[in-house]
Amino acid sequence: MALILVTGGAGYVGSHCAKALAAAGHEMIVLDNLIFGHREFVRWGPLVEGDIRDSVALELLFNTHRIDAVMHFAALAYVGESVAMPGRYYEVNVHGTRVLLDAMVRAEVSRIVFSSSCAVFGQPDNVPIVEGTRCDPINPYGFTKLVCERMMDDFGCAHGLKSARLRYFNAAGADQAGEIGEDHSPETHLIPLVLEVASGLRPMVQVLGTDYETPDGTAVRDYVHVSDLAQAHVLALEHLLGGGDSIAVNLASGRGASVREVVDTARAVTGRKIDALDAPRRPGDPAILVANAARARELLGWSAQRSDLATIIDDAWRWQRQRFRQRETISLAGVLVPGR
Repeated sequence: MALILVTGGAGYVGSHCAKALAAAGHEMIVLDNLIFGHREFVRWGPLVEGDIRDSVALELLFNTHRIDAVMHFAALAYVGESVAMPGRYYEVNVHGTRVLLDAMVRAEVSRIVFSSSCAVFGQPDNVPIVEGTRCDPINPYGFTKLVCERMMDDFGCAHGLKSARLRYFNAAGADQAGEIGEDHSPETHLIPLVLEVASGLRPMVQVLGTDYETPDGTAVRDYVHVSDLAQAHVLALEHLLGGGDSIAVNLASGRGASVREVVDTARAVTGRKIDALDAPRRPGDPAILVANAARARELLGWSAQRSDLATIIDDAWRWQRQRFRQRETISLAGVLVPGR
């Protein structure tokens, strides 16, 4: 059993990984500033409200607790926003990670599992993408993730830091038990947007780009169930705790689905009408991102188990309906009990 500091553990992927850590017998402390995270998602360890850029808070955390390793999710992750406001992304993602790594070095914590991204590859010349594919990000978000990976290599050479950089593709779905799920504000991910249309929360979903060089003209992505990602993080942690070397691996299903395929599958799973409106491309989006995850199988014994598109959407739909009912109950309570 190890004690893990989970930065960004109140967020979507971080909270699912916290649950998986607890199931594997580990303890954790969640560090999150709750700007995008949800307090109610922190259920498997204590929450410390704080920011990874706060070196004093990090110093106190590492001095107070005997932390064995870090799982690092805290970051900004909107591609379009990164194009419009790159400075914010360098400040949080790059500077924040540097402050965290410096604190780890001072505390002699030498293992980190890093939430990286397929965005480090940019627009690859060949698919499926393998780890040896040239990294050439086409948006600031992807570049900040690549800088953090390189920083970890440098800290490895200088200070003996061991890192597992998990380059995952499109995280999707929700916890099978319905305890946690995807809830962003603003929401930009395709599957929850489509399901909000199915729920009647929005009138239609935009198909951002219909002129890509793909079979139906819409962008193709490799969707990975968030629970599969969580299991991979636990395996990566155990790799490092067992004395394993630094690694960088793809986490993917190996199957691509276009935007139109996602909409059609959601219609079939939900049985609801889902209107889709063609719209221009979003800046910074490549046409196809599909990966080969053979290295994760080889090094970690990991493979995607729940990442077929219908299962992903079914789990996300269950969570979406439950979340809507919870909010409706809270809203009604507010009406029935004035002043609360």
